[in-house]
Amino acid sequence: MSLSKLRNIGIAAHIDAGKTTVTERILFFTGVNRKTGEVHDGESTMDFMKQEQERGITIASAAITCHWKGSQINLIDTPGHVDFTVEVERSLRVIDGLISVFCAVGGVEPQTETVWNQADRYKVPRIAFVNKMDRTGADFYEVIQQMNKYLDAKAIAFQLPIGAEDNFTGIIDVIEQKAYTFIDFERKEISIPEDYKTTAEEARIHVVEKLADYNEEIMNLYFSEVFVPSELLKNAARDAVIKLLFTPVFCGAAYKNKGIQLLLDAVVDYLPSPIDTGAVIGMDINDPEKSRSRNPSRKEPFAALAFKLIHDPFVGQQTFVRIYSGVLTSGMQLLNSTKGKHERTGRILKIHAKDREEIHEAGPGDIVALIGLKFTKTGDTLCDSAHPLFLESIHVPPSVIELKINPAKRKEQEKMIDSLRKLTNEDPSFNMRYDNETEETVISGMGELHLEIIIDRLKREFGCDVEVGQPAVAFRETISHESDFDYKHAKQSGGKGQFARTVLRIEPNTGKGYEFIDKIKGGVIPSEFIGSVNKGIQKTINEGIIAGFPIVDVKVTLLDGSYHPVDSSDMAFQTCASICFKNAFMKAGPILLEPIMKIEVNTPDEYIGDIVGNLNRRRGKIEAMRRFRKGAQKLNGFVPLMEMFSYATHLRNISSGRANYSMEFYQYEAVPRSLQEDELKKINEKKK
Repeated sequence: MSLSKLRNIGIAAHIDAGKTTVTERILFFTGVNRKTGEVHDGESTMDFMKQEQERGITIASAAITCHWKGSQINLIDTPGHVDFTVEVERSLRVIDGLISVFCAVGGVEPQTETVWNQADRYKVPRIAFVNKMDRTGADFYEVIQQMNKYLDAKAIAFQLPIGAEDNFTGIIDVIEQKAYTFIDFERKEISIPEDYKTTAEEARIHVVEKLADYNEEIMNLYFSEVFVPSELLKNAARDAVIKLLFTPVFCGAAYKNKGIQLLLDAVVDYLPSPIDTGAVIGMDINDPEKSRSRNPSRKEPFAALAFKLIHDPFVGQQTFVRIYSGVLTSGMQLLNSTKGKHERTGRILKIHAKDREEIHEAGPGDIVALIGLKFTKTGDTLCDSAHPLFLESIHVPPSVIELKINPAKRKEQEKMIDSLRKLTNEDPSFNMRYDNETEETVISGMGELHLEIIIDRLKREFGCDVEVGQPAVAFRETISHESDFDYKHAKQSGGKGQFARTVLRIEPNTGKGYEFIDKIKGGVIPSEFIGSVNKGIQKTINEGIIAGFPIVDVKVTLLDGSYHPVDSSDMAFQTCASICFKNAFMKAGPILLEPIMKIEVNTPDEYIGDIVGNLNRRRGKIEAMRRFRKGAQKLNGFVPLMEMFSYATHLRNISSGRANYSMEFYQYEAVPRSLQEDELKKINEKKK
């Protein structure tokens, strides 16, 4: 098949906007499924994990291939819950186009904004689908207004609904000036109803006017008052979508099978193929300032990005990759340029949700799973060793919530750790560490639901029975001002001793993470021990100092030191640097950082006062309030995560169960001085 006929697309939205139902209908109408799987029945094709079926939500992104009008569509369905945002992140990194699904009632919701910003980060062309037009409160035009106001989407209606709510009976194609109704699984072309003709004509003129800004031929026809052919409009619109100039908006009701065939037409007509997307740009492996490009051609050197790992009990670890150039064959040797290691591919699998099909080669644009890779992790580049390059990796947000877990039986400690390692390989937003003081394993993730799913998988998939502590905030540690320290590490107890001396300066490095600068002159510390100093500091940074949390945003400069020709060693300098750093850290005004969450509450008007008051008591800052439908408001703000445990219960009580909320990580901020001592006391008491 020609690459111009291939579409790698994702479907993303806020939770409950109906994107998995949209996907299920796409699979039905393209002939992949013979019946429509329903989310509420736990029978959707894409939600095949037990945890997804029980909760009626998508947790992991799933891939499947279907065909429509001679084009192949590789489709990735992604989660809507904010706890699984990294699944969306890695999917957006490797797709060429996106269907952004909006609820016709809810409009632009918190996770919609998050996904939209993620798509902006990776410059993903997108079209919008306003779903649930049959629901009470559905308002197509209000959703478009919100898209333009809150997302700057430059949204333009390419379809118009005929009616809304219970009266939603059909759809008008603005470009073709045709109308359709839907009976069961059939669509039927009809004449545009008389009372919609003027609106439909005005909508087409609006599309022509917008496209005239980007296309000279359309502009000349428009000013000459000549009818602009539909094919010219579609080609110009496709070009504008690929260049991220605007977003065509379509509508329907997926659950009632309305509008899906037209949405598939739009995918083929407006979303890009790998050829439209063009060359992928990477970095030169030897000089990050230089760029290296790979065109989507089988003749170019091989380049691919690993974007997901899955541990499968039957075939072992599957590494999902998106191929950008060249040809991949079974048994081929590749370079993992991120790790600097060589890999050999075993089997190549084409994935159809939970089913797999073995293939012997894959080319540009293909999304496949590889069996047999040993070193490759999420975000790693795989390439031809004779033509190496780095591709842009995948952004992983920090984990913000922790749980302490222990095996129910002491002898299963090793099994639990091994299972957790497999899960951390799969999910880069999930972390684990061992707390030496309490002798407990600490896991951390994006939210309570995220960790609940991890525990559930540990028990079901890996057969690990574990005891779980209470959720806690994943703080960070940093410093508030500069300090220096000079430390000499000298031990002599018969035989070879230990000697090392380091002089360190540490200073705040806000927003830039950890940085190590070597200013040693004259070889007072031999070059082979400079790395040891850095290693000792990094180990301490990971373990924390004042409360056992990782240290962030610190710049460390190695100013001076000394060594002994016999007693100095790698371990001596690691130990010396660690102790020196700890002392400098304690002199530099150590502070705790806490995760601040972005929150959105949807509430009926009568409860707004109580909800604002409650958030203020939780140290929340209200940023904005806006009406989103008659008698109801959206409240946006920021609130510390440590104040938000059990908030769902409080909100239910305040609003008689009528308000709901969602929140996502925003940034780390310093814990107020008045609270820091109390928090440190609580943390240290738990360790006793």
